[in-house]
Amino acid sequence: MDQVSDQWALALNEEQRTVFMEVIEESLRLQHRSHFFNWLQRGFQCLLAHEVVVIGVRGLERASYDYEYLTSSRYFGDTQFDQVLNEEDGLVHEAFTRWSQLGMPVFYHTDPQSQQYNHYAVEHVEADRMLASELKRFVVHGFGNEHSRIATMVMFGRLNSPANAQTAHLLELLMPHLHCAIVKVTANKSPSVLSTPSRNGRIKPLSKRELEVLEWLQAGKTNWEIGGIMQVSPLTIKNHVQNILRKLDVENRSQAASKALKLGLIHRSQ
Repeated sequence: MDQVSDQWALALNEEQRTVFMEVIEESLRLQHRSHFFNWLQRGFQCLLAHEVVVIGVRGLERASYDYEYLTSSRYFGDTQFDQVLNEEDGLVHEAFTRWSQLGMPVFYHTDPQSQQYNHYAVEHVEADRMLASELKRFVVHGFGNEHSRIATMVMFGRLNSPANAQTAHLLELLMPHLHCAIVKVTANKSPSVLSTPSRNGRIKPLSKRELEVLEWLQAGKTNWEIGGIMQVSPLTIKNHVQNILRKLDVENRSQAASKALKLGLIHRSQ
């Protein structure tokens, strides 16, 4: 009876099922590395809300993983990325090792208790150490092992979803599709696993607002026109445009729209 109750407790509600199917369907259309982070910023966020992702990919011919990160947080950058993956004392490196031992989702947070459940575990982290990582709270999971042709590991940080059985179950459901998406977009990967062209080789995700502004830029709208459509001031639009130019590493609006089209971030207006 308890087992049946647990299954009902973990069952997705109608909204979650709908979003889950949309996320899976969208993953099947991913073709390029530049599409990957955009996919994670859409419906995926409704299922597993996060601000930072660290991804590890390892082929059968390699003993170690190649890592990349995606972030929508200004607090997590190259310094934190290098720190958390340090082989001696990196928090995420330690978490990935723990996942390799357990083979199930592992949450890390500052609550005083570590505990292992049927299909997930919770590990305690000292507050100072977590603060230095800028991850707040995170979860790790993966797909494959040392015998797999391709193995992947992921860390979702600055997690807004609770560390509980429901979140663990969602991650378990998502992981096979996440693995396939990673394998698909890294089939011909360069040294940077998921990076789009940028000055530092890291992905610089655009916010939903910035993507919307890009759509209107591509349609030839001015800041005043976009501001009217989006019901914000032209100055706000100007700031969005400056962020877009910086993130895409381009000089002007026309180049931004052209590059966004090539990367698949937006679609050509009809």
